[in-house]
Amino acid sequence: MKGISKADVGVFGGSGFYSFLKIKEEISITTPYGEPSCKIIIGELEGVRVAFIPRHGKNHELPPHKINYRANVFAMKELGVKYIFGPCASGSLQPHVKPGQFVICDQFVDRTKGRIDTFYDGPSTTHISMAEPYCPVLRKIIAECAEELGIVCHKKGTVVVIQGPRFSTKSESRWFSNQGWEVISMTQYPECYLARELEMCYVNISLITDYDVGLEDQPEIKPVTTKEIIKIFNQNNEKLKNLLFKAIPMIPDKRNCICSNALKGAVLS
Repeated sequence: MKGISKADVGVFGGSGFYSFLKIKEEISITTPYGEPSCKIIIGELEGVRVAFIPRHGKNHELPPHKINYRANVFAMKELGVKYIFGPCASGSLQPHVKPGQFVICDQFVDRTKGRIDTFYDGPSTTHISMAEPYCPVLRKIIAECAEELGIVCHKKGTVVVIQGPRFSTKSESRWFSNQGWEVISMTQYPECYLARELEMCYVNISLITDYDVGLEDQPEIKPVTTKEIIKIFNQNNEKLKNLLFKAIPMIPDKRNCICSNALKGAVLS
């Protein structure tokens, strides 16, 4: 797209990202899939140009099932983005994954319904492997940087993605916990998969704000309060800022990960 500013790194996140992104310009992009959630902020972190889209919109007006994931991801591709960071506030499904900690997910389970989740509607049938849905290179960088910063971070975990906007029942939450899954979210799918379809690297950083409802009956877990969630959310934003400032400059110039050639052998002719 002629005249559009370019960026190598993209970030999907909440409005808190505005507080530490040095804003350069704000641009609008129209995609074949409609409008992204918001105008795209092009800024800079540690000398690297970063494109930022608040996935829920600038004023958090878009519930998770109404986000135009295809437009958001396609807009990043149009800007030349190769690496996407997808931090998201999440709930914990396991007692050992505590509020205030981070999880670098390596797997997801999709429990959404009705979301448009592919760019490939034909005529060529395209099957993308998602055995390893998150970029192993970015996950390693995030894990190493978190350790250096003293951020308590689980280096792997499975996120179950629910439709929203409602939260789970206790029975649903206990079911997810009993499966051994660690994190619950409403936005990870199809965001991460769409990035893989366009051969972009994607990493999730789940920012744990509370225990999900199915764990509240366990004696060692205290019922969460809104005040505590807000406190943890603000603390997590500061930790996320430090983590991204450290991780983004460590991104390699060349890619040879599974994400960079995801379409190889995927198209049935």
